[in-house]
Amino acid sequence: MELHTADGLTLVGELALPEQSEPAASLLTFHPLPTHGGFMDSHVYRKAAWRLPALANLAVLRFNTRGTSSPRGTSEGTFDGGDAERFDVAAAIELAEVRGLPRPWLVGWSFGTELVLKHGAEPSVEGAILLSPPLHRATDEDLDRWAAFGKPLVVLVPELDDYLRPDEARRRFARVPQAEVIGVDGAKHLWVGEPAVSRVLDEIVAHVVPGHPLPLPTHWDGPLGTA
Repeated sequence: MELHTADGLTLVGELALPEQSEPAASLLTFHPLPTHGGFMDSHVYRKAAWRLPALANLAVLRFNTRGTSSPRGTSEGTFDGGDAERFDVAAAIELAEVRGLPRPWLVGWSFGTELVLKHGAEPSVEGAILLSPPLHRATDEDLDRWAAFGKPLVVLVPELDDYLRPDEARRRFARVPQAEVIGVDGAKHLWVGEPAVSRVLDEIVAHVVPGHPLPLPTHWDGPLGTA
C-alpha cells in the first residue's frame, strides 16, 4: 500500500488487519532512525504486524518514512532529521481516518518516538506508546504540547538503554502529568530477544485493549497466512 504526503511524496507501507473481524483498535508505527538501519521491518514492528491482528484484534500500519528503503520498496524524498517527516506522520494519521481504522494509537521506537512527540498530537489520535525514547530531537516544548494534549502517553524505557534510562526518563517525562513511564528490567535499546519483544507487545495490548487476556499466547494453532 502507499501513503501520500501533503508535500507530494509517496511512501511505501503495509497494513495488517484481523482476518475475520473488524479491528478493536489500530497501531500506527514509526520506525527507528533510518540512517542507522531503522525501517518499517525493524523486528518489533514486523512481529507486531505478524502477531497482533490475530492475537489481539489490532490493525498494524508499518511504513517507511521519506527516503527509507526496505524489501517492500523505497519511500520518495530524503531523510530530514525529523522536520519534514511531520508530513509523513500526518499522512499516516490521514490514512487511518480515510480507511476508517478505529481508535488509532501512535507507536514510536527510538527516532520514531521523536516524530510522535513532535508531530503526533492530533485530535483523532487516542494516545501514544514510546519505545526507547532518546529525547534527542524532542524538546521540553514538545513534551509540554503532549501535556496539554492530555491523551495517554506510555513510555517503555529499557533498564540498559544506550541513551535514556528509567530514572532520567521519569525526570524528563514528569512534565507530562499523564505520562506512564515503565522501566523494563534487563532490556536494551533495540529490544533484542523474544522476552523483550513479548514484553513490548504485552504492554501495547494492555494499554490499547484494556482487559484483553495477557500474556499473549506464544503458540498459534490457527491457519497460517503468507507474508
